[in-house]
Amino acid sequence: MIKRLILFAAVVGAILFPRLVLAGETNLTAEDKSYLVKLARQTLEQYLKDKSTPVVDEAKLSSALKEKGACFVTLEKKQSGLRGCMGTFSFGEPIYKTVIDRAIAAATGDPRFSPVSYDELKDIKVEISVLTVPKELPFSSPEDLLSKLVPLRDGVVLTTRYGGSTFLPQVWEQLPNKEEFLCELSMKHGAPPYTWRDDYKNVKVETYEAIVFGEEN
Repeated sequence: MIKRLILFAAVVGAILFPRLVLAGETNLTAEDKSYLVKLARQTLEQYLKDKSTPVVDEAKLSSALKEKGACFVTLEKKQSGLRGCMGTFSFGEPIYKTVIDRAIAAATGDPRFSPVSYDELKDIKVEISVLTVPKELPFSSPEDLLSKLVPLRDGVVLTTRYGGSTFLPQVWEQLPNKEEFLCELSMKHGAPPYTWRDDYKNVKVETYEAIVFGEEN
């Protein structure tokens, strides 16, 4: 399993500048991003304590926070790394609601980990990745696929006869080699590592971009 070096923590911690920029794909301001990170933190604090969730007054939200959006919420423990990451590509709910839902899922529903405990929160940092709509990437051969992928920009959804999985754009930081990236992504859903190459005619690839922001130490 890849150990991702991601960011998060409690209503403490400054908001990071986005590492990945979408050029016109989002209307979120710096204040909106700060609000979403604090909302994710508040959600974790409340839900892990008594199963409640924040009450949000939509009348006080910016229009961007009420726009429908997809995201991943990632939790990282300061000393040991990834502690949970769950997301959705559905654009069915306002982005603030999606953040609440995915924060709870990351803490309690990631099958790779036991549920996060309330006492752990002081050592956990929060990161949010707001996504664009995935678009199919046509390719005629494995070599053509490799030539079209753009590290650090492209999040990738890989679908094979074994299932499907995704890596967020920031995973390129740990896997800059394109072949290694696709092999790890294949294995993430139980496929042999070179399925993307050996069975490419039965492979579907979609790409998306993300704005990534979160808590510091």
